[in-house]
Amino acid sequence: MTDTRTRPWHGIMVATTLPLREDLSVDLDAYAAHVRWLLDNGCDGVVPNGSLGEYQTLTDAERAAVVRTAVEAAGDGSRVMPGVAAYGSAESRRWAEQAAEAGAGSVLLLPPNAYRADEEAVRAHYAEVARAGLPIVAYNNPIDTKVDLTPALLARLHADGNIVAVKEFSGDVRRAYEIAELAPGLDLLIGADDVLLELAVAGAVGWIAGYPNALPESAATLYRAAVAGDLATALPLYKALHSLYRWDSKTEFVQAIKLSMDLAGRPGGPTRPPRLPLTGTAETAVRAATEKVLAEGLR
Repeated sequence: MTDTRTRPWHGIMVATTLPLREDLSVDLDAYAAHVRWLLDNGCDGVVPNGSLGEYQTLTDAERAAVVRTAVEAAGDGSRVMPGVAAYGSAESRRWAEQAAEAGAGSVLLLPPNAYRADEEAVRAHYAEVARAGLPIVAYNNPIDTKVDLTPALLARLHADGNIVAVKEFSGDVRRAYEIAELAPGLDLLIGADDVLLELAVAGAVGWIAGYPNALPESAATLYRAAVAGDLATALPLYKALHSLYRWDSKTEFVQAIKLSMDLAGRPGGPTRPPRLPLTGTAETAVRAATEKVLAEGLR
């Protein structure tokens, strides 16, 4: 696919799921094939070792191998943005250095999440990881980390020279405008699938995406129409997909997206414990929503 991005973190960067065999070992060959399939079907790049990639359950060797596999499969390191979250800043810096050595173009970094860090600790954390030399996309997920990268704090991190963009996952679309006012040079990336249209209209230049793992073609059409302001195309498609996309913001998002992949004919497969397969009403809801969009011809 032709690369039309002006920065490595722009466009549709898919937070990739990780194929696991039935014994829960990592299938790197299947992962490489998945990366190539995403790029061949309208996506711009991949984000390995995010939460969707179950990085918290990987050994160090597995985590490093996933990054190397992604870069090799993409054929262009600028299309790869590894997640480098860790409990310690020094460990996050080491993962950023590993990403640089592998040839990645940028990294995605959560704030400190071993405890509820204050502003001084957050700024020191990003400064430490920035020493690895790769552009950093901050990941604001106050729901899970309990550390909120507010627009004012993001502006300070950007002024420090330590972040180039933010993956905004707070769900508060009003923040897009405050970020633009306080840090006009900071790129806004859509961080949750179910606020895609709202943040695209507000000026987002990228999307760190979940559901394109299962349905990349419709996602690419939707994203490009949304950022172009083509609401006649984007709005009906967004409405059709939203019953699925909202699962990207739920606790069971990894299992939900992998189940949708299975239903769409892609190898989603199992998750590592403590994540367990969906059951009951959650499984029923994901199946119904997936089967509906597939029946409508969305892929």
